[in-house]
Amino acid sequence: MTRIIADISVSLDGFVTGPDPDPGNGLGTGGEALHTWAFSDDPEDLRVLREGTARSGAVVLGRHLFDVVDGPNGWDDKTGYGAGEVGKPAFVVVTSSPPESMRLTSLDWTFVTTGLRDAVAAARERAEAASSAGGRDLDVVLMGGGATVGSALDAGLVDVLSLHLAPVVLGAGTPLFTGVAPRGLVQRSVTSTSTATHLVYDVL
Repeated sequence: MTRIIADISVSLDGFVTGPDPDPGNGLGTGGEALHTWAFSDDPEDLRVLREGTARSGAVVLGRHLFDVVDGPNGWDDKTGYGAGEVGKPAFVVVTSSPPESMRLTSLDWTFVTTGLRDAVAAARERAEAASSAGGRDLDVVLMGGGATVGSALDAGLVDVLSLHLAPVVLGAGTPLFTGVAPRGLVQRSVTSTSTATHLVYDVL
């Protein structure tokens, strides 16, 4: 069964970027500390990263995050989603209009202009097709940014919330849960490393 998993790194004070994020400084001032775990040699960090990549049948992201990862300082063969892993998922971008041009043409991009719910539905179709082709269950991963994950949670589109809690206080930046309606959660796992506490919850 394909699940919708919101998966994002967050600071202790609830921010998913530092102050002043922009396409040239996607994580904002100090925001790099949020993703230290993703470049760690800790076996548990590596396991969390590998398992997350392996389960990804399709990935949803907002337009602002797309502009960051497709920008000149964005993804490459060493830092892209699932870099170093076998295979790449399909990517679905929620946007008001598709970009006129793009740098990362080697990846499978779909641009949905009719809203987040339709983008998640399109990603589910891609993930289910990949599941059928590969003979194993794959999920839709909502990777961000914060507004996309928060909106999906508020709209009841999320089955699983996977947070990578970084040991840093940013003080300002992009908040994760602003304006989100109350949601019940069931804690499923906690994995602590020197760089993060990986938390997984079922969303009620």
